[in-house]
Amino acid sequence: MWGNWTIVSEFILVSFSALSSDLRALLFLLFLAIYLLTLMGNVLIILVTTADSALQSPMYFFLRNLSLLEIGFNLVIVPKMLGTLIAQDTTISFLGCAAQMYFFFFFGAAECCLLATMAYDRYVAICDPLRYPVIMGRRACGQLAAASWFSGLPVATVQTTWIFSFPFCGPNRVNHFFCDSPPVIALVCADTSLFELEALTATVLFILFPFLLILGSYVRILSTIFRMPSAEGKHKAFSTCSSHLLVVSLFYSTAILTYFRPRSSTSPESKKLLSLSYTVVTPMLNPIIYSLRNSEVKAALRRVVRRTLGPQKG
Repeated sequence: MWGNWTIVSEFILVSFSALSSDLRALLFLLFLAIYLLTLMGNVLIILVTTADSALQSPMYFFLRNLSLLEIGFNLVIVPKMLGTLIAQDTTISFLGCAAQMYFFFFFGAAECCLLATMAYDRYVAICDPLRYPVIMGRRACGQLAAASWFSGLPVATVQTTWIFSFPFCGPNRVNHFFCDSPPVIALVCADTSLFELEALTATVLFILFPFLLILGSYVRILSTIFRMPSAEGKHKAFSTCSSHLLVVSLFYSTAILTYFRPRSSTSPESKKLLSLSYTVVTPMLNPIIYSLRNSEVKAALRRVVRRTLGPQKG
């Protein structure tokens, strides 16, 4: 049996191969603009929340971590995708594919857990404000952020190692724009039922379980907000978590539609569109949402602009 197997040393990403050169050039410019906006927006969020003394609360500490995750997530996917569009370099080495999948799992799982941590932070701030400084101290925030980051290690290590220990019999055309597990596992010539059961378990643990924690947190948050006596108090409380709620909705709606819908009801093309939304579009929207919907971030941005332009005017 081993003699009949072809050793696969590289894969071919076929997602954009059927498009015309003009359309590929147009998509390249579009995705390049989104990529640059994503990097600049998230770097700006990190710099502003680090430099401004008014943005040193736990909420902005977790926001900095989210921006770092978004940058990493984008760097794993988008540069190779841009290369396939403009240079038509659709090949990716065996190790390159494994590395891309590993870091995709790592950043994806870490982001799910970090979004749940941010929801817990808002829950404590609104539902138990008197104990908030004690519960969400600097040490606790550091531990929660570290746990969120390191949560990606086991799923990334187990999933990637398991997938790339399978035999690949020769077909090496990955029907996607990056090395996601479903299109790669489709090329395996062995029984993958046990792996698929493990993958489903990991998906439930690292996507659905954090989502349920977020949902439970916001049920309590909304219940507390509706019991507040003043309209001003309700508005202030809701404004502190509306940005996070919008980011969670964008991220989880596409992730759940991608990984929890039955295969028979989802075409490969629709999965690619959904993947584009949470790997390319959502990381760009996050800094826009947090800067436009958050009055403290907007005020900090104005202070940074004044400090930067002030000496030039003088």
